[in-house]
Amino acid sequence: MTLAWRHLLRALYLETSTPRTPKAGPSPKGAFWTSITKLGLHTKPSMPPCDFTPERYQSLAYNRVLEIHKQHLSPVLTAYFSEPLLLHQGHMEWLFDYEGNRYLDFFSGIVTVSVGHCHPKVNAVAQKQLGRLWHTSAVFFHPPIHEYAEKLSALLPEPLKVIFLMNSGSEANDLAMLMARAHSNNTDIISFRGAYHGCSPYTLGLTNVGFHKMELPSGMGCQSTMCPDVFCGPWGGSHCRDSPVQTIRKCSCAPDCCQAKDQYIEQFKDTLNTSVAKSIAGFFAEPIQGVNGVVQYPKGFLKEAFELVRERGGVCIADEVQTGFGRLGSHFWGFQTHGVLPDIVTMAKGIGNGFPMAAVVTTPEIAKSLAKRLLHFNTFGGNPIACAIGSSVLEVIKEENLQENSQEVGTYMLLKFAKLRDEFEIVGDVRGKGLMIGIEMVKDKTSRQPLPREEVNQIHQDCKRMGLLIGRGGTFSQTFRIAPSMCITKPEVDFAVEVFRSAFIQHMESQDK
Repeated sequence: MTLAWRHLLRALYLETSTPRTPKAGPSPKGAFWTSITKLGLHTKPSMPPCDFTPERYQSLAYNRVLEIHKQHLSPVLTAYFSEPLLLHQGHMEWLFDYEGNRYLDFFSGIVTVSVGHCHPKVNAVAQKQLGRLWHTSAVFFHPPIHEYAEKLSALLPEPLKVIFLMNSGSEANDLAMLMARAHSNNTDIISFRGAYHGCSPYTLGLTNVGFHKMELPSGMGCQSTMCPDVFCGPWGGSHCRDSPVQTIRKCSCAPDCCQAKDQYIEQFKDTLNTSVAKSIAGFFAEPIQGVNGVVQYPKGFLKEAFELVRERGGVCIADEVQTGFGRLGSHFWGFQTHGVLPDIVTMAKGIGNGFPMAAVVTTPEIAKSLAKRLLHFNTFGGNPIACAIGSSVLEVIKEENLQENSQEVGTYMLLKFAKLRDEFEIVGDVRGKGLMIGIEMVKDKTSRQPLPREEVNQIHQDCKRMGLLIGRGGTFSQTFRIAPSMCITKPEVDFAVEVFRSAFIQHMESQDK
């Protein structure tokens, strides 16, 4: 079913009926389908319909899963909820747990499922390639690799035409760091405070989020600089960022002149003058920060920062792991929204719709600098299955107009969330572009201090109970991250907004008791 038909059918459904969660056969715990919204919250938003019935769950019992996880898997606490969510199946923007409960996935596997869970076309391509050839490694040629390289390079401007295929965003950023140093013959690399570029020993130096830092040495030669955050930072106003929704901070800037941008550029110059060598290797930037809570920079900042980096002999790296492939709506790549041309682009996550795949794209000149220093090789990077899937993802984005959908539905959602910000004192900021949105929770709009973690946790839990899955970000985990698959529709946005409204009302009532 095409995206246009899905929009039409769901709109007609919502106009003519009261949506109810569909039911299937019995499960080990009784009714296979259990309405998530029957949990006594202040209001019970009606979940939009879904034309998919999941298979019956017949795997490990929930308690057994918990036991195995405790005994054999990483002890690092990563589960969002005190009672971890055990998922069973996915279909487009929907997820189903082991009891058959249905959830609207507004975080898409940490901004990874770009065209929808188990998209039929991507599934068919993957299954066909599985039956033909799984793996060759780069010592042999196979058409899917070359077909994908040609399709991907066509989407990038000159001279970004040389592609290195990898398996993850961390691997891609590792290689980009190596490229920058090999090409520049320098060591120091700058990244923003609040940046997330990976958790490998190398990229941990670029990642500047406190709970990812270690007491052990890692990522030598990396320096952080102030994040130009126009909501929480020292400077910012009501015209700073490239978004349909601005901060509520007042400013006296002229339409074509951002004072906050100028102040943050002075801080960037200060880093260059005090914290790094006279010549540097490069500068990493996410076009919009993801893990830090969808932080956007002032318009024009990256363009000036790139110029300053190149004056010092460095190269400019755009980390498109979360922002690429049309998610921001107005452009296919996040760096294009800033009017800049990077020297290296890294990408992962949405590139394979959840399949392990990543890439580094650079210029022939930088690629040759690396080749002179290193015989770079990756056993699984560019394997036939990954490339076949990558090609089908690009085709689906184009055929189903998903970039355009990100722009239209994302803008619609931003404006809806902005109304919630105006309605509730604890919603300090709504920001983002396309289908990458942040909702920052505060004690009050005057202080902009983060809402206490336990209160944010409760709102997060309430949203889950009503059938909405969302992410978290920010230094204090105070920002809700919204990044659904790009096939999302306006009726589903309406449901998500009402879930948030209900959760906020529930929070207010609990604070009044």
